[in-house]
Amino acid sequence: MGHRIGDIAKALGAEAEGDLDLVVTGASEPQAAGPDRLALAMDPRYADGIGKGRALAAVVWPGADWQAMGLKAAIFAPRGRLAMAGLTRLMDQGPAIAPGVHPLAVVDPSARLGEGAAIGPFVVIGAGVVIGARARIASHVSIAEGARIGAGALILQGARIGARVAIGERFICQPGAVIGADGFSFVTPEKSGVEEIRETLGSRAEIRDQSWTRIHSLGAVTIGDDVEIGANVCIDRGTIRDTVIGSGTKLDNLVHIGHNVQVGRDCLLCGQVGIAGSARIGDRVVLAGQVGVNDNIFVGNDVIAGGGTKIFTNAPAGRVLLGYPAVKMETHVEIQKALRRLPRLAGRVAALENGGPERER
Repeated sequence: MGHRIGDIAKALGAEAEGDLDLVVTGASEPQAAGPDRLALAMDPRYADGIGKGRALAAVVWPGADWQAMGLKAAIFAPRGRLAMAGLTRLMDQGPAIAPGVHPLAVVDPSARLGEGAAIGPFVVIGAGVVIGARARIASHVSIAEGARIGAGALILQGARIGARVAIGERFICQPGAVIGADGFSFVTPEKSGVEEIRETLGSRAEIRDQSWTRIHSLGAVTIGDDVEIGANVCIDRGTIRDTVIGSGTKLDNLVHIGHNVQVGRDCLLCGQVGIAGSARIGDRVVLAGQVGVNDNIFVGNDVIAGGGTKIFTNAPAGRVLLGYPAVKMETHVEIQKALRRLPRLAGRVAALENGGPERER
């Protein structure tokens, strides 16, 4: 389906010039764009690409000389990535899920489906489930008993929604995610070696045989509005109270949220982040790839942690963290500088120990 340049500009709240009736059918990188494609060149670095392609229209930076580039129309984007968000939303047709319930789906008679819901093949919906209006459930999804899913949800292939999970409106779930699995919680009859080590920081009085007794998960998972869950994300149910994901929070692929964790609003958790049980994450927290958060600690509002950071203790609000263990980013930079000096320092110490002259500092 085509889009007029004028309509695209209006949807983006952006200014446009040239032939606003020109129709494009999609978006492309500048060098790959044909005459029916909108070239994305929101930065001067991409200007050369327009000359290599055949686009007649482009999204460009403010002040760009679009006519000199051979274009017939241009949309001006002061903030390129924000324009990209609006443009992709406009052009994304989403998965093809036919309205109504596919004949190969299994829906318990007690489940309630909202108006306009679309249920794909091989979906299984359990007893007492409530699905909101206009929700779209792709193939091979299972939704266990008592779960509630808000209006406008999109749950893609193979996702698993556990019992009593409560999800808000406009939820997006990528394939393979598991929401509401049991928490990883076990205990030994006597004090375990792990407990002893945590108390002594390394010393063990005795090493003995131990066996693990399961602590069952009686809680569920509560997810707010406008939350997005990446592929193969795992969110464990709480032991007694629910695990909670706040409204507006986005989880990347392969994120793991342990039992009882509380994640605030508008957080961004990138790929392979792991948050251990009963940790609390504030609002607007950004955790880059492979960040780990210890159990039973608090990460304050607006904390940003760089890739691979391991947070073992409470993090104050607004702190920027990096490293293993996590320290202030500026401290981590100084530590790395000092580490690079260690070989030279070790040479100086060896020379002094051997009675050689001390080198100049």
